Amino acid sequence: MYGERQDYVDVKKVALYILLVFILYTIITSPERSAELVGVGFEGISSAAKGVGAFMTELVN
Repeated sequence: MYGERQDYVDVKKVALYILLVFILYTIITSPERSAELVGVGFEGISSAAKGVGAFMTELVN
């Protein structure tokens, strides 16, 4: 039982490291595109937060 859980954690760590290497590779090879994608991500988060805020305001009123 313990061995199965340990294997799962190792696979999770490997996947995380692969994702990190991919992100770093993308940033190094195309910094302009990476900056654009980060900006789009933050705009999406901002829009979602504004939507939640508007919903809560309407809910309270």
